[in-house]
Amino acid sequence: MAPALAAWGAAAVALGLPGRWAVTGVALCGAGAVALLLDGWRRRTARASAGWRRRNATAYAAVLLCAAAGAASAGLHGADLRRGPVPALAGEHASVTADVAVRSDPRPTVHRVRGDRTVPASVVLDAEVTRVTAPDGTTTRVRTPVLVMARPGEEGRHGGAWLRLLPSTTLRVTGRLAPPRDPGDPFAAVLYAGTGPPRVTGPPSALHRTAGRLRAGLREATDGLPADARALLPGLVVGDTSRIPEDLRRAFEATDLTHLLAVSGSNLTIVLLLLIGPAGTASSAERGGLAPRLGVPLRGTALLGGALTLAFVVVCRPEPSVLRAAACGLITLLAIATGRRRSLIPALAGAVLLLVLYEPWLARSHGFLLSVLATGALLTIAPRWSAALRARGTPPRIAEALAAAAAAQAVCAPVVAVFAARVSLVAIPCNLFAELAVAPATVLGFAALGAAPLAMPAARLLAECAAWPAGWVASVARTGASLPGAQVDWPGGWRGGLLLAAVTAALLLAVGRLPYRPWVAAGCVGLLLLAVLRPVPLVRVVTGWPPPGWVFAMCDVGQGDASVLAAGGGTAVVVDAGPDPEPVDRCLRDLGVSRVPLVLLTHFHADHVTGLPGVLRGRSVGGGSDDGTPRPAGPSRVRPPHGRRGTRPRGPRGTGGAAPDRGARLAGAVARADRRVRPRGPQRRQCHPARPDPRRSDPAAPRRSGAAVPAEPLPGTSRAAGGRRPQGRAPRLGAPGPRTARQDASAARTGVGRAGQSVRAPLAPHARRPAGCGRGRAAHRSGRRHRGGGLRSGPAGGHPPPPRAPAGPVARPRRAHANQVPSRIRSRSGSSASSRHAFTVRGVTRR
Repeated sequence: MAPALAAWGAAAVALGLPGRWAVTGVALCGAGAVALLLDGWRRRTARASAGWRRRNATAYAAVLLCAAAGAASAGLHGADLRRGPVPALAGEHASVTADVAVRSDPRPTVHRVRGDRTVPASVVLDAEVTRVTAPDGTTTRVRTPVLVMARPGEEGRHGGAWLRLLPSTTLRVTGRLAPPRDPGDPFAAVLYAGTGPPRVTGPPSALHRTAGRLRAGLREATDGLPADARALLPGLVVGDTSRIPEDLRRAFEATDLTHLLAVSGSNLTIVLLLLIGPAGTASSAERGGLAPRLGVPLRGTALLGGALTLAFVVVCRPEPSVLRAAACGLITLLAIATGRRRSLIPALAGAVLLLVLYEPWLARSHGFLLSVLATGALLTIAPRWSAALRARGTPPRIAEALAAAAAAQAVCAPVVAVFAARVSLVAIPCNLFAELAVAPATVLGFAALGAAPLAMPAARLLAECAAWPAGWVASVARTGASLPGAQVDWPGGWRGGLLLAAVTAALLLAVGRLPYRPWVAAGCVGLLLLAVLRPVPLVRVVTGWPPPGWVFAMCDVGQGDASVLAAGGGTAVVVDAGPDPEPVDRCLRDLGVSRVPLVLLTHFHADHVTGLPGVLRGRSVGGGSDDGTPRPAGPSRVRPPHGRRGTRPRGPRGTGGAAPDRGARLAGAVARADRRVRPRGPQRRQCHPARPDPRRSDPAAPRRSGAAVPAEPLPGTSRAAGGRRPQGRAPRLGAPGPRTARQDASAARTGVGRAGQSVRAPLAPHARRPAGCGRGRAAHRSGRRHRGGGLRSGPAGGHPPPPRAPAGPVARPRRAHANQVPSRIRSRSGSSASSRHAFTVRGVTRR
């Protein structure tokens, strides 16, 4: 095992070093190995008591030689990234035309929220540039790995053409080169392709076409299955995760079941078991499997197993876990064919050594590390823990399954914490329940894969049978991820991984020294259940959250907003949903909200509405409402959660489909006090003088944040949250207080007086409307009012003072007219947005 680890470590270090340092390391390791071998040769004739020294010298020399080989291979692969004109062109962000060969399956990216917009999904694939044409027309033949990112165009109309590409297909791509974000990435540049369809210049190879037809046949056979089984079955069988939705993917990540989506040794083991039977009896006369029943001899069985393993790699694609499983399987088959002693630990070490020397980038792959660690734990730790459990009275089958899941989780959890910054508390029970259905789903899925090219009805029948266990696995993942304590946050990076490893080791030592008592085991299980279920009363006692009798809460959703107004009895009104479904869902779970009678969306920015699925997840929702602004087209478009597109469920008028309760009244007050209207139509030049916001100069006026919201029904209102005008006097949020002379002067300038009264002051000479800003020359000369209450300027020779408006309260905000000029305001996220606020003061419009 030591030579394999030495080659692994040397390759991982050499990939991040300049070429001269890699050469120096190789030279030092080689010189040390030669010195040790010469010293052992000189001691060959010495006395027998020094034999152990010669053996140690030879072992040390083998470790150094493997380290030198790993560093040399990594140095050569790293030099390929820095060779040719592609890295220099990427540093200049040049636009090029390149001929590329596809090296992986295309994979779609998820929609991301950047600021207040949604970034469209792209298609990513690994490729190798074979010829590149620079902006000056120079054409160079190269062999440089790149990452191609294609934008499928508007509404993803070309996404299907990109996703149907197969490995070994050649393309001609015109786009812009950029350097990779991380210097440790296994490609020299990122090639951003255009928005059009791919230009194919060469078909894939026959081998990849055959594998592509098999994968396409499996997808066709699963088309009629339920949603989760349709998405999951190709992933369990051949690692095809293109159909898995984002919520199911996150559920698998929360429960640490992602290894089921990455085809690994378990899939290959199931396939080989059908052929050769159990490995322990593969060389005996009582060997099982299909091979002896078909009369295939032992060596023929090994050759057939090797061919099946290679076909497995081609169909499932050479991912890190697939390569590791294939290498271990080939070494085991070689031992069976030659009659050698089969030991899986040397087979694992040999597989690691060969794969690192062949592809040094695996030394930095988290997937490869997790695959090797899990396999090593199953071979070394799990048998001891299984024996200990059986000694304490646990049934053998349960002891083996529990020991395997616990051993794999103990060694893999620190690595997951390095890049995910989380720890799953439900991983072990979810893996135990999921393993019950993995084998039937895999066997039936492989049968459907093989039957699809021959008889599609038979393949569909087999897929229908496989849908039951696949649906079980998906339900386990969703149920485990829905628990409040399914995962806990943990420090990320290598420090967090080392900390979790130390905590795990301390817990294992403590558990090993505890006396075996049934009540001790029951107590540990009870504590784990409390940590996972997190009852709200218990969490409130321990953490103080949520506070008793809470009325208003703002969820921490990062960029954007999500507010919750309590309505009693596990019911709350939600205002906005943030950019991500997970934070708002977690916030509502912590608050104990199970029913949402009303959802208010203040405006249709992605950082306010993209998290709406998190609000709807597992809760009954009465209806939805918005601020009446035009809905933008594009990825951030939100559809109503119920009914047909553009409709809402029927209910009492003015409530958005929900019964008028206290929460709806509070939400209606917030919606009326905080109304943002988007500009419509072409913007015209500024004709009105810029005036400060009256709410910023008057302490009695409500502000956008921190407004006092009354808890009782508003006086004079006839609807709770319907967007209708209030009857009689409109309520003002807040109360007037003493003002200074500076505030009185500001009120005179802005036109808003004490208690919302109008204090119109004559316009200053510099603030007169320039000529040509009216609706026409006649309107400009007459100086009459235009629609919306604003004043038009008089003749060029003079400007009569406007009449004073009578005193009256400030009414609710209303939508500005399209002809009014928008002003530039600063949004809460810090970005400048074009918007208008129109307030009516007895017929006079203020902006």
